[in-house]
Amino acid sequence: MNATGVVVLAADDDVGVAIRALSPGDAVVPGVVAVEPIPAGHKVALRAIARGRPVMKYAQPIGEALTDIAPGEHVHIDELGFVPGTERRVVAATARPLPDPGPARFMGYRRADGRVGTRNHIGIVASVNCSVTVCRRIAEEANRRLLPRYPGIDGFVPIVHGQGCGSSTAGEGPAILRRTIAGYLGHPNFAASLLIGLGCEVNQIVLYANAGKGANVTAFDIQDVGGSRSAVEKALALLEPMAEAASRLVREEVPASELVVGLQCGGSDGFSGITANPALGAAMDRLVAAGGTAILSETPEIHGAEHLLTARAEPEIAAKLTARLDWWRDYVGASGASLDNNPSPGNKRGGLTTILEKSLGAVAKGGRSRLVDVVRYAERVTGRGLVFMDTPGYDPVSATGQVAGGANLIVFTTGRGSCFGCRPTPSIKVSSNSDLATRMAEDIDLDAGRILSGTATVDAVGAEIFARILAVASGEPTKSEAFGYGDDEFVPWHIGAVL
Repeated sequence: MNATGVVVLAADDDVGVAIRALSPGDAVVPGVVAVEPIPAGHKVALRAIARGRPVMKYAQPIGEALTDIAPGEHVHIDELGFVPGTERRVVAATARPLPDPGPARFMGYRRADGRVGTRNHIGIVASVNCSVTVCRRIAEEANRRLLPRYPGIDGFVPIVHGQGCGSSTAGEGPAILRRTIAGYLGHPNFAASLLIGLGCEVNQIVLYANAGKGANVTAFDIQDVGGSRSAVEKALALLEPMAEAASRLVREEVPASELVVGLQCGGSDGFSGITANPALGAAMDRLVAAGGTAILSETPEIHGAEHLLTARAEPEIAAKLTARLDWWRDYVGASGASLDNNPSPGNKRGGLTTILEKSLGAVAKGGRSRLVDVVRYAERVTGRGLVFMDTPGYDPVSATGQVAGGANLIVFTTGRGSCFGCRPTPSIKVSSNSDLATRMAEDIDLDAGRILSGTATVDAVGAEIFARILAVASGEPTKSEAFGYGDDEFVPWHIGAVL
């Protein structure tokens, strides 16, 4: 950053980012002034850029100039575009040494399978959309009748969705749903789970006989117990001994290596890749150095930046990531879309222009450690270190996959503002700019915008995020938990025909 109010990220960059709104005549860099209004978070040309030339930011191409651009001009959707092939003209990066996080520990719940929970919920899980209303009623009644008697529980959580029937049992779509539900049933943040089916659906509860591998899971069908009201009463009778046992559990001190953190960004802006995302990356470097696991996801939002990950992976792991991106190109192409249909309108209003620019900023969430594995959506994450999970960029779907894979905590960066929360896994919100942290103080847990003002460094904010992760993992509530988010954010990825 310099005194002009423009941050320049690399010496060879063609554009800088305005940290405040610039007016014509305001200094950009020595010898260059703004020639038109530049909104905060948007790009301004540092030098003349010829039409057709790659435009550099982060020392990487973020697209091609659609027209000749003069120094001091606003560089956005009319001046910069995605041209296939631009993303391949890049210089790769390698993993770097990680910081020493010291003796990092938190207070968690050790489960029978050896994993550690950061919360002590009980799940009420629907196998099919037909049992959703009953599951919600069971959770409401359990929270009203049982929770006051068993204060050691964090709450009864309805895990409901709109799938489970109207499809075949074969194929990728049903397999994803089964994998996702099984991951929640045995999740370490659930002390126990109750699976509720209707009885005649495709997604039969017998398919989950081995869910959780020893976790405390009970199931029944509504059709077998006399109907909806009877199902609620039967569920409460089953839940009481579960609640009694769960209420006796106590937190114990465990190493940070037991943390599995899902990384999310939503409502990103031009500052996300400068402040919140690299600060989260610095926090993940500490986590990985402590033996923990970070899950980077949102495959469409690494398009054009995947080389920063494949260069830090063994050849077979790099090949797995490349294969998933190839799948996504075919997947979106089949519907007449393109991976550059991302960024969203809100991203663009915040200063992001192309998928390359968004991806380069998004990848920063994963830090600088080696990529140790690539897993399918909702697949159980077993590797320690930085892992990539193949998910859509749509936040609720992506986070659902991470939680199903075992994430016991989520950190979510945002520049435009997000109201997302996730149960049973707590979600920490980090803002990319201080204005958002002030405007949405009731939703933002930590402000990374201080990096722009120079009052904090990326590494210092990364240390704060890591400390907050340990505190939340030990039971400190997040803003989204305090408001009550999480009952409607279970959104499994839906692939395949509805029959």
